[in-house]
Amino acid sequence: MSTTDGIFSPPVPVNEPVRGYAPGSAERASIQARLESMGQEVWTLPNVIAGEHRESGNTVDVVEPHQHSNVIGRLHLASDGDIQDAFEAAAGAKQAWANASWEDRAAVFLKAAELLQGPWRDEMNASTMLGQSKTVHQAEIDAACELIDFWRYNVAFARQILEEQPQSTSQIWNRTDHRPLEGVVAAISPFNFTSIAANLPTAPALMGNTVVWKPSNPQAHSANVIIRLLEAAGLPSGVINLVHGHGPEFGNAMLSRSDLAGVHFTGSTGTFQSIWKGIAERLETYRSYPRLVGETGGKDFILAHPSADPASLAVAICRGGFEFQGQKCSAASRIYLPSNLAGDVLERCQGMIAEMKMGDVRDFSNFLSAVIDRRSFDKLSGYVDLANSTAKVLTGGHYDDSEGFFIEPTLAQVDDPKHRLMEEEIFGPVVSVYVYDESDFDGACRLVDSTSPYALTGAVFARDRHVLARASEALRFSAGNFYLNDKPTGAVVGMQPFGGGRASGTNDKAGSALNLLRWMSPRSIKENLVPPVDWTYPFLG
Repeated sequence: MSTTDGIFSPPVPVNEPVRGYAPGSAERASIQARLESMGQEVWTLPNVIAGEHRESGNTVDVVEPHQHSNVIGRLHLASDGDIQDAFEAAAGAKQAWANASWEDRAAVFLKAAELLQGPWRDEMNASTMLGQSKTVHQAEIDAACELIDFWRYNVAFARQILEEQPQSTSQIWNRTDHRPLEGVVAAISPFNFTSIAANLPTAPALMGNTVVWKPSNPQAHSANVIIRLLEAAGLPSGVINLVHGHGPEFGNAMLSRSDLAGVHFTGSTGTFQSIWKGIAERLETYRSYPRLVGETGGKDFILAHPSADPASLAVAICRGGFEFQGQKCSAASRIYLPSNLAGDVLERCQGMIAEMKMGDVRDFSNFLSAVIDRRSFDKLSGYVDLANSTAKVLTGGHYDDSEGFFIEPTLAQVDDPKHRLMEEEIFGPVVSVYVYDESDFDGACRLVDSTSPYALTGAVFARDRHVLARASEALRFSAGNFYLNDKPTGAVVGMQPFGGGRASGTNDKAGSALNLLRWMSPRSIKENLVPPVDWTYPFLG
């Protein structure tokens, strides 16, 4: 890495514009061509350790969830030796990467953002669409725009952090050395957001850490694109090492490392709690206390006041609950409607849902596609059966796995606000509704706050400004991302830093400087420019 003097300012970040992919547009033709060619390929999906693309020979097929007979990749599961090699590679690359100037590290991710903005955009979007069954719009806002934003804004946030320095006096020069963590960071990412999968290893890496990254197996296709893109952007070997495999095997290897410096995690609450317990049980074996940063589950709400606008409320329910098949930790899952609006709002929702087409993502007229895999399908079909047997199903209520893992968008009304459909995280296109007495909005606020162990996202709809202020106070700790008259999904980097509390995670706010601070171990430096030469103090006189 180069040595240069100067206080450097990176490009001012702006949010990447979302392309529309309208009929007849050049971007639509381009992505359709890449979908067609990519869908006919079977990609080799290796582990990447110290720059080596390593094939174990122990493979798992990666399929299109909407057409599960079509294999698009063969994922090579890492052996125990591969995982240990990945940690050793990260440890070996640590000193050179940590000693690199921050602008050299930043340049890698700024270049990655520009590559993704241009020549890699179709590659990333198509892999996300085929491998994760995202529509072109959902892939565009995630795999392209949000990831570009993460890389651009994180560099600006890093510069902001480095500028934070203590006061000094005429004789004392005080400085903060923003060191990376001592050791190796493990990143464990989910299937549902390509941008999250990339941000989990790259945010710590930007701050000088080296990483072992285990993505979710169903997301392996776009993970392979991510690692190749980072290589093209100039990321040195060993800084981010990619290993595929099953959670328990990776977890055991990770927890056994005395140099484990931190875990950057997005996934289930149960898995994160298991990691936390595992670290606690081995706490005395670690060189330093590992940083735990986790974003986990959600049971996200929309609460409507009797003064709410029915039209915007219905759109928020349908978009918030059913985009990407409800497979967002922020997806609207439990709805509280006042009795004076319920009939109108539910009728509007039923009309919208009836118009939503579901099918292959190659057909751009489809609003929904398949859920991610067999395990998810089996779980969600069980919730659909529960709705059919114990609630009033207003729309949907069916499922079909003959060609793809399809769950109909299901809207169910319950009489019991503590019904399982209102309490449990479902993570699919099943949305439950409870109608409360319009005269008891405060009671509805208490229900929202007490029903779920999660506190990730939530929304309140009302025309009355006093009501919005009252609800914001009553629900202050019910959601880490709180929306007024908007759906509870779609946080934008640099605008709505994302994360929640309670069982939803550590609320370290991806998309802000707050997250980057977790990957640093500051050192305070005091330099005395005029050291004393007399041991006595004036009070002794």
